[in-house]
Amino acid sequence: MSELITADLVDLDLSATTKDAAARSLAERMVAAHRVTDLDGFLADVAAREAQMPTGLDGGIGIPHCRSEHVSAPTLAFGRSAAGIDFGAADGPADLIFLIAAPAGADDDHLTILSGLARRLMDPEFTAALRAGTEPAAAAALIRGEELAEPAAEQEPEHAEPGRDAGAEASEPAADAPFRVVAVTSCPTGIAHTYMAAESLAAAGRDQGVEITVETQGSAGFTKLDPAVIAAADAVIWAHDVEVREKGRFRGKPLVDVGVKAGINRPAELIAEARRKAERGEVGAVAEGDGATDSGEDHGLGTDRAHFGVRLRTYLMSGVSYMVPFVAAGGLLIALSFAIGGYETADAKSVADHFVWGEADSWAALLNQIGSAAFGFLVPVLAGYIAYGMADRPALVPGFVGGAIALTVNAGFLGGLVAGLLAGAVVMAIQRVPVHATLRGIMPVLVIPLIASAVVGFLMFIVVGKPIASLQNALTDWLNGLSGSNAVILGVVLGLMMCFDMGGPLNKVAYAFAVGGLADPTPGSLKVMAAVMAAGMVPPLAMALATTVRKKLFTKTERENGRAAWVLGASFITEGAIPFAAADPLRVIPSVMAGGAVTGALSMAFGATLRAPHGGVFVVPLIGEPFLYLFAVAAGTLVAAALVVLLKGARRTTSAPAGDPAASGESRVAVTARHSATSPGNGSPAAARVP
Repeated sequence: MSELITADLVDLDLSATTKDAAARSLAERMVAAHRVTDLDGFLADVAAREAQMPTGLDGGIGIPHCRSEHVSAPTLAFGRSAAGIDFGAADGPADLIFLIAAPAGADDDHLTILSGLARRLMDPEFTAALRAGTEPAAAAALIRGEELAEPAAEQEPEHAEPGRDAGAEASEPAADAPFRVVAVTSCPTGIAHTYMAAESLAAAGRDQGVEITVETQGSAGFTKLDPAVIAAADAVIWAHDVEVREKGRFRGKPLVDVGVKAGINRPAELIAEARRKAERGEVGAVAEGDGATDSGEDHGLGTDRAHFGVRLRTYLMSGVSYMVPFVAAGGLLIALSFAIGGYETADAKSVADHFVWGEADSWAALLNQIGSAAFGFLVPVLAGYIAYGMADRPALVPGFVGGAIALTVNAGFLGGLVAGLLAGAVVMAIQRVPVHATLRGIMPVLVIPLIASAVVGFLMFIVVGKPIASLQNALTDWLNGLSGSNAVILGVVLGLMMCFDMGGPLNKVAYAFAVGGLADPTPGSLKVMAAVMAAGMVPPLAMALATTVRKKLFTKTERENGRAAWVLGASFITEGAIPFAAADPLRVIPSVMAGGAVTGALSMAFGATLRAPHGGVFVVPLIGEPFLYLFAVAAGTLVAAALVVLLKGARRTTSAPAGDPAASGESRVAVTARHSATSPGNGSPAAARVP
């Protein structure tokens, strides 16, 4: 663990001028240290994380970070930039850059060290020492915690346990009872922002004489706040970008509900707002599992609940995210079985009774029946985790039950959506019913699942199941009857959705619509699946082609990303185009949307079909009309690449005055970084605006 960072992973004279170049420079040191196995793959993961939310923090700090399968050991690299690099912080560029690399299955001990660094970044003495250091070895030792500021007796422990008050011991007891706050911090990755927000809130609490206890729901562990501490608290602060776990614990308390970066950047304001709400006697309307937030930087002071549309999207995406692994595993196993034994494999007898070790048909049937078993969970899992996103664990049982009933009454994918929403709504309604204290212990494990399952079952069997089944059948008949211009229009819409946010909500909606049809495949649903996958391949392939044919229009980093984009696009990983969209969204996104629309339209017009939910060019043998399908992908790629080259070339020749960095191919991010120190009001870079 002491080797998390070494002198070889420190660059005190970082010459990069953009965040992409800085990440590459530090990542190359990780590759040289044998901590990263695939440079381009790791950088793609870093860029995808950066596109979700910029990692710049006030005070001149940038913390690009990600989990990646290309990381062999938890690693930290540090760079110090004299000029400053724009990582999207409101107060300007960062001069201290920490690249944090965590393996996909990193253990809690290593992640605790990373969270400890995140806390220390809130200490001005620590950052001042890093800015003053002259030796890489000394900087590495300081980051590892081997050199502590004096006097040691006054220092806070480096690695406060998650869920413990980071600063309560440092506060002198007041004559009167202090104002008490409990807080929860969490971020999507759970590596850095979670713990930085906790430390920032704790420091602000010390400054204001407030007793604050923070529960960090991050990757380094989840230790619940003591119920007695919650009961004694005067107010609650949630600084989070993912759902707070077991929200019902905080019912009846004044609540400030914001994004995690607000907890880092404006902790004093949050505590002041919590105090005002407590003085006014305001109580947050939260039951267990109630209230969802968007993933933005801030939900607004005093806003306890996000907009209904945002919450609905969060609920649906929760279900889809849990459903996709079942789709991928089950669908690819079924596709592989067809490749081995043909489509008649679907009608084979049960391999539990008829299996011959030496026969390929038996193996094909085995793969098909395993895949079908996994695929059979698609609708129940979708419904169960939509309900879970709405009302936490008590909603899982009625959600799964409703999803299973949706299959029983042939309501399909649409039935699963409705069942999940019904289950979540019923559980939330039950949670608002006041009950005697003696019953509260059995409510989540017995009473709520029992009553909610009965209600949801009644509604799905008797009230809404059959109408939804009729609607599902009508949709199926419509898809099967699509031809000519109607099919082309649907292909255009699906193509636009797949390429607009490249892995974001619209992309996921289109993908979920397609894979939902594979649960009960028909000719129409197979055409939709083909069009969706074809369009999703276009953005990375187009950017790879554009960086190949017109290299001068792109930076060195973008050209290197372009080489990796060939493989990502061919594999149907649309996110491979995110780094390009982050650097130049106004030119890249419209271009790839146009290409995706062309591909979707051609795929539908050609009648191409697909039985696999993923795989890209590697499942071409399972595609109906494979040559026309590949032609559709190639045509969309050419259109998108041509538009990108045209738009970037026009900017270079007509928009850039003499001496403008754009004229030499320097990216907009680089220009922003170089001018941010002298441009008042400089905000987040383009990456922050990409979904």
